[in-house]
This record gives sequence, structure tokens and C-alpha cells, in this order.
Amino acid sequence: MSEMRKRDRLQAAFNGSTVDRPPVALWRHWPGDDQRAEDLAAAQVAFQRRYDFDFIKVTPSSCYCVADWGAETVYVGNTEGTREYRRYVVRRPEDWSGLSVLDPRQGALGRQVRCLELISRQVGDEVPFIQTVFNPLSIAKNLASDERLRVHLRRHPAALRVGLETITETTIRFVREAIRAGAAGIFLAVQHAQYGLLSEDEYRAFGRSHDLRILEATERAWFNLLHLHGDQVMFDLLADYPVQVINWHDRETPPTLRDALTRFPGAICGGLRRIDTLVRGRPEHVQADAADALRQTGGHRFILGTGCVTPIVSPTSNIRAARRAVEVT
Repeated sequence: MSEMRKRDRLQAAFNGSTVDRPPVALWRHWPGDDQRAEDLAAAQVAFQRRYDFDFIKVTPSSCYCVADWGAETVYVGNTEGTREYRRYVVRRPEDWSGLSVLDPRQGALGRQVRCLELISRQVGDEVPFIQTVFNPLSIAKNLASDERLRVHLRRHPAALRVGLETITETTIRFVREAIRAGAAGIFLAVQHAQYGLLSEDEYRAFGRSHDLRILEATERAWFNLLHLHGDQVMFDLLADYPVQVINWHDRETPPTLRDALTRFPGAICGGLRRIDTLVRGRPEHVQADAADALRQTGGHRFILGTGCVTPIVSPTSNIRAARRAVEVT
């Protein structure tokens, strides 16, 4: 079979059609660089050119979508590349009503749109890229802290709903700008669809409808990926979301890749252990993880990747091994 273009390979994987090889992609944070549009774009493109993945997952720091409301963060050396929150905006229930809908062309949101425009100019139609978008509940957590969010959800639901409405409208406006800037779609990061955090009824009441409104705003997109973050995720509750791919910590929490193929009609992304394999392992361990993932899926409706971000301390030899693993099937 002749070599396929990246977009064609991805779309074939989404649909369960024949591929020349399974798609593969890893993504990471860019501490420091993620505070400036030009530097983040340069880092993302350089990473792509070095490893030749099938898509770019654009990874700004999580504060890009809350900084314009006044949240403050700092990078202190986390090996995942994430920043710590030093100032939360929402402390009292009434603070939710103080949020205003943001202009996605201004401030930190505008900076991220600029980053996407720069990436688009450099990769053109050659490499699809998707923008990380945190769902409204995740953004609310970064405005209030996770503990305070859940207290407000249970004790002050009306106040929280006011805030979620403002967050959702702001996110919809940003998503539309991201698609206009050239993004193939979004990487929708969902952090609270975990049984250890909320019940299914709570997620239905405060998460699901807002998530679906965000996805509806991507009507011009062809590649949306749902990331279910954390442990004991509500896979089945979100498996009907209108996305092409689902990604979760498959090596750490159910379902397995094999089981997920029977519960979601699109493609699944995962297979590689982030810490034990990519950080602490050797290239042969990467190859072993990949081979097992391919046995589970038969390479059908499958994208090789990790369950979450690749730690920034991962050896380059292991990243290269991940890319090579799909060439040996």
C-alpha cells in the first residue's frame, strides 16, 4: 500500500478503513515557551519536524483560558511541564456572577489564536493540528480550585451555573476563532468525569450539556479528540460525544483498548505508559507497549499515543521508538 497523507491516514483510522500504518502522536507541555505565541508555535513545529507525528496537539499552559479573568500561575519545575496556580479568581459563590464573557482576539486567548495562525503558516496542509480546549468544568476548577468548585457545585449550584454559562460562551467564541486560524478541530480535555470526583448525575447536570455546546461550535472541524483525564473515568457516559477520537489513561484505568473498541464507534488513542515506559523505560519497552496495543486493537481504529501528556523528561530515544513502532506491524 502506498504511503498515505497524514489527514487521509487519520480519517481512515476514524472510519475503520484500511491504513498504510496506524497513526501515531505524542504531545507535551512547553514551560516558559507557552507564555508567548511565537515561542510556543516554534516549539510545537520543531517537535513535529523532529519526530514526524501524524498530528500536532497544540499544548498551551492551562492558564491561557483563565488568565484574562485574573488567574495567576507559575512554573516551578513540574516534570509534566504544568504550572501551579497561585491566585484563584473565585472564592465566594457570588464571584461566579462577576465573570464577563471574554474577547477571544484579546489578551491570553488572543495570544493563543496568534500561535495557531503561526503554526498554520508553517505546516500548511501537511500536518493537521488540534487546539487544546479545557471543558467548562475544568476551567471553573482553575478559577476556583478543585475543592471549592465541588463545594459550590453541591451547595451553591445556581451560582456555579451562572459562571459556567459565561465560561461556555467564552470558550465557544475561542473555539470558533481557533478553527478559523486553521485548527482541524479541538482536543477537549475533560477532568471531572471521574467517579472519584463526581457522580454521573452530577456530571450530567454540570458537565455534559456544556461540553456538547463546545463541540457544536466546531461544526467546520473534521478532527475532534476527547481526552478523559484521571482515574475511573465515565467512559460510557461520554462515549456518545460527537468526536472522532477518545483518549484516556488506558494503561492505568479501565477500559482497556480492546474493550473500548466495542464501546465507541470512532478511533481510540493510547497504548503507551507515560512514566514506567516513556520516562523510566528503554526503547525496547516502548516497542513492547506498542506491540501489545496493536495486538489488542489489530491496528484497527487505533492511534498510538499516551494516556496524557508526555513528561518533558522523557528520553528522546523513547520518543523516537514510539514513532518507529508503527512502522513495524
